[in-house]
Amino acid sequence: MLNKKMKIVIAGGGTAGWITAAALSHQMGELLDITLVESQEIGTIGVGEATIPPMRTFHRLIGINEQEFMRATNATFKLGIQFENWKNIGDKYIHSFGVTGKQTLITDFIHFWLRGRELGLADEFGNYCLEYKAAQAERFAINDQAKLNYAFHLDAGRYAGYLRARSEARGVTRVEGKIANVQQHPDSGFIASLTMDSGQEIAGDLFIDCTGMRGLLIEQTLQTGFEEWSHWLPCDSAIALQTESTAPAVPYTKSIAHHAGWRWQIPLQHRVGNGLVFASRYMSDDEATNMLLSNMDGKVLTEPKVIKFKTGKRKKSWNKNCIAVGLASGFLEPLESTSIHMIMTAVTRLLQLFPHGEIKSSIVDEFNMQAESEINRIRDFVILHYKATERDDSPFWRYCKDMEIPLELAHRMRLFKEHGKSFQVEGELFRLDSWTQVMLGQGVVPASYHPIVELMSERELQNFLNSVAADVDRNMATLLKHQDFINKYCSM
Repeated sequence: MLNKKMKIVIAGGGTAGWITAAALSHQMGELLDITLVESQEIGTIGVGEATIPPMRTFHRLIGINEQEFMRATNATFKLGIQFENWKNIGDKYIHSFGVTGKQTLITDFIHFWLRGRELGLADEFGNYCLEYKAAQAERFAINDQAKLNYAFHLDAGRYAGYLRARSEARGVTRVEGKIANVQQHPDSGFIASLTMDSGQEIAGDLFIDCTGMRGLLIEQTLQTGFEEWSHWLPCDSAIALQTESTAPAVPYTKSIAHHAGWRWQIPLQHRVGNGLVFASRYMSDDEATNMLLSNMDGKVLTEPKVIKFKTGKRKKSWNKNCIAVGLASGFLEPLESTSIHMIMTAVTRLLQLFPHGEIKSSIVDEFNMQAESEINRIRDFVILHYKATERDDSPFWRYCKDMEIPLELAHRMRLFKEHGKSFQVEGELFRLDSWTQVMLGQGVVPASYHPIVELMSERELQNFLNSVAADVDRNMATLLKHQDFINKYCSM
């Protein structure tokens, strides 16, 4: 045991701050003295309302009851993302959270499917995946037979409030106000304390920067540096608003491409989150606002909120005694709903690598290497959606189609196109199935399949494909309409 409690100061609230406070207080509360400072006058972006399945694991880590959480945040279920107009105008596909088909030790299901398609025996690739078909049919259930891999759509503001209540119940101290100055140790440059505009001074041993894109501690104070990725991800603006629901909630996020970016629709229990992401050199704020408003179905509940951003990452996530979490550490547009996930992995990484006493470079370096590997691979997966397109109807899409891309992504695309091979490296977020579904959906079709599948006769191949499809259909029969299940589940 430590002789005294380590003082943790979290600068900034919102989703990032309160996720951090909730996790640290739940797992290590008896060892830590945690203070979170935030100002009600400083708004949060708070539009990251779609999540991915690892959130459920994180919730188990910090003891969250799923039904209680869903009621508190007006959440709905999410089985994937439906992409429209990305390959070509009028095309659409779903990147689902499920496993497609059955794998073998030698090769992946797609190779059996490719040969089956060549012989006229195979159905659409998505029909061999339960989550894909359930999303299309707007069905959902939690039962012992159909074990769906799912995530959530949620109200980010309510989520932060829910986590705040849990954190304060576990002893986290919240201080209201703006940070006026950051004091550093004269010799080491480590952060010593925060001076509030009220004059209050808050000292700490370890500081967590959750101040968003401005990076008050990690950048403005420590001048860590920023690596920009706008040459690969040219969108730099977003507009968000909320509307009334006009139809039952679907169990997927919609991502609809337009001539200079894309727009999202995220259905919650009580409303719909909407937004439009765009590249400002190809579209003005006014044009983007008009496009977004012209595509709304329900009554608009909030004024359009313009957000400017730069895609990229801090050169270090952990610098001296400061760790950047959330937007303070970097930004990737929310195309694959990874923002909240990267907050959770950063906090989990901190828990796993938590310093005992003095902060030493070995633990800092390991944290930074893991963080860099994670965001680089997520970045490449997001770039894939833009690069692998057949659209040439606008300057934006022509730029994306022709741009140079990171070498590892170029290798992945070439490997899949030539041999139908996807892979997932250790610690990588997106699984083989994700790469395969998006590659196919974006029009990257393999030119060949593994020769071992030719050892199976046509009859055997047909029986194999039929058995996979039949398993999916049997499980589909156990599912309810998504809205009906939510009404039942959230009333318990």
